[in-house]
Amino acid sequence: MEKGKISSLQMTMLLYPAIIATAILSIPSTIAKYAGNDIWIAPILASVAGFLTVFIAVGLHKLYPEKTIIQLSGDVIGRFPGKVIGGLILFFYITRAGEMSRVYSEFLVTSFLFKTPKVVIIGSMVFLCAFCVYAGLEVLARVAQLLFPFFVLPIFFLVIVMAPDFHPGNIFPVLEQGVMPPIKGGIVDTGFMADMILMAFLLPFLKEPQKGLKSGLLTVTSVTISLVIVNLATLFVLGVTTALKTYPVMNVSRLARVGGFIENMEAIVMAVWIAGAFVKLSVFFYVIVLGFAQMLNLSDYKPVVWPIGILIFQFAFWSIPSTMRLSHYDNTIFPFFSIIVQILIPLMLLVIAFIWKRKKKGQVGV
Repeated sequence: MEKGKISSLQMTMLLYPAIIATAILSIPSTIAKYAGNDIWIAPILASVAGFLTVFIAVGLHKLYPEKTIIQLSGDVIGRFPGKVIGGLILFFYITRAGEMSRVYSEFLVTSFLFKTPKVVIIGSMVFLCAFCVYAGLEVLARVAQLLFPFFVLPIFFLVIVMAPDFHPGNIFPVLEQGVMPPIKGGIVDTGFMADMILMAFLLPFLKEPQKGLKSGLLTVTSVTISLVIVNLATLFVLGVTTALKTYPVMNVSRLARVGGFIENMEAIVMAVWIAGAFVKLSVFFYVIVLGFAQMLNLSDYKPVVWPIGILIFQFAFWSIPSTMRLSHYDNTIFPFFSIIVQILIPLMLLVIAFIWKRKKKGQVGV
């Protein structure tokens, strides 16, 4: 079905924006509502779930080296229950892809393209992602590799430019309300860290599968460091008002100045957002298409690319009737839904598969 192969570095460049792309703009505000000035602690706590997810994905891959999580679920718990689990995972990813498309359009419409219909913005992005997915995993990985510097470097450039406006005292007092506020914020971040289970779809196509664990750990570490830096930079500039902003990083970029003549760096944030959102949506798009083709036992995934693209486009409006509902979903439902689907269910599959394999090996030994 998929004949392409990617390197472990390319997998990291696919996973990094797939986790962090939509998180850096709005997550500091969401976490600040729970953790206050301890928002920098939340990603560190959430990284524990990220590392756990990596070990789960690698563990499943070692037991079933040639199969994705959609394929191996049938082998572990039976054909019909495996289809149910696979369908739940794919449903979660379709709703997630629709949400990403909607968030992408909301940001551009409210910040830059004020009169452009959301239908046009979402449709054009899904259309471009569909072409990339149709070309295959290798092409997707090369596109991610090409866009990676345009996604990462501007973030750190913006942080450096904003350094003169930092007020490090905003970080104090640390843990004023105890550990529960950052833990609550960490749960929100955990919903995004759980996306590391995407490795379970990519590991079978690595050129060097033995480097999968190293690549996954590197990705989680990089994401954690990036989120901590972005959260601290936002906190140092906006202070307690971070929780009141919809897109805190955008507000910070508007205050940036270089040499007194370069101001209003919103274009940098927009470039980061578009590049990251494209890679993120393409990765989820590819996983959905591949998963559906495997669940339906198709010989090729390309025939379902365009129907899935239409479905993602529709879910951008069906599942999210308004911006307020989107914010409520992200803050309350999504983290727990993500943890259940992307951590607990794969962990259950890993435990059952390990016990089953061990029991089978013992029977053979007898």
